[in-house]
Amino acid sequence: MEKCKTIAMLEGDGIGPEIMESARMVLERICAMWGHQIACREGLVGGAAYEKYGEHLPEETVALCRETDAILFGAVGGPVDEQDSPKWKDSEKKVILGLRKRFDLFANIRPLRSFPPVYSASPLREKIVRACDVVIVRELVSGIYFGEHRRIAKGGKRAAEDVNYYHEDEIRRIVQVGFRIASGRSKRLAVVDKANVLETSRLWREIAEEVAREHPDIAVEFLYVDNAAMQLVCAPESFDVIVTENMFGDILSDLGGAVVGSLGLLPSASLNEEGFGLYEPVHGSAPDIAGTGVANPTAQILSLALLLDYSFGLQEEARAIERAVVQTWQDGIYTKDVSPDSFVLGKEFAKEVCSRIEKHIL
Repeated sequence: MEKCKTIAMLEGDGIGPEIMESARMVLERICAMWGHQIACREGLVGGAAYEKYGEHLPEETVALCRETDAILFGAVGGPVDEQDSPKWKDSEKKVILGLRKRFDLFANIRPLRSFPPVYSASPLREKIVRACDVVIVRELVSGIYFGEHRRIAKGGKRAAEDVNYYHEDEIRRIVQVGFRIASGRSKRLAVVDKANVLETSRLWREIAEEVAREHPDIAVEFLYVDNAAMQLVCAPESFDVIVTENMFGDILSDLGGAVVGSLGLLPSASLNEEGFGLYEPVHGSAPDIAGTGVANPTAQILSLALLLDYSFGLQEEARAIERAVVQTWQDGIYTKDVSPDSFVLGKEFAKEVCSRIEKHIL
């Protein structure tokens, strides 16, 4: 890495600050060992931003992100019983969807992979969990989450509607990402939709078939989302790369968290066409355990590894982090969500990961 890189660190709410602290510890160890200069700049989002600026995604934070090379995001959201208060109302939607739209972060990449030391964390049988090594590629800036949402009156009763909109260009570019990732793996791609019901899904299928003709070496399979959900639980080995629309990808990737054992293990990357990315754990802000120290920082640490890999081109350093995490598990060191009866606090887990990077126990 030739010049100093900068990361916008948006820790957010709930457990966000504590898991971000763990990621920062790992980053500092990486920089010390490899001699990199990576500067971290902090920005406010969510409830903390609302307290200072009166909005959940202030322009000051957006400007900070524009000045940096990548974003490392924690979590946003407040207690369930306070969701209607101004501090928390729609905070997740405003921040997460706002950043995705502002930076056109259309390609969400979510690896679902389980490792031998944490097979037992999954509610599924080991032989099923062992087979899980899937990448979900999710379209992130269109679809029903970004369509028109409104309440209407119909027959004197309350009604509501949400518009699921997709343009062919939006579909084509995310499908192409799916093919590119599949070409570097086992050359298998599953396109997940609901084409037996939805017109948007029929368009997805048309565009995917067109793109497939450009990639004759990739085996393409089309599945309805309900069948895909069942197969992901019963036979995850049947998948390698999945590409799908926004809402389906959201649901399937969270289901994948249950398959591997915990959402606390899953990182993600959201990229635009220029390669600028936002990296975040799949889980939420978990305000019920915030401040207790038990939050699992693994997904945040692995999101940092994705950042180093995809945005900074530091593959060796990224692999070192991943191997150190696995080695920590192999040495019998777990967080509470993985091992409720014998665990360390999240910060201690991060220290153990750092020590395994430092000692080259990889």
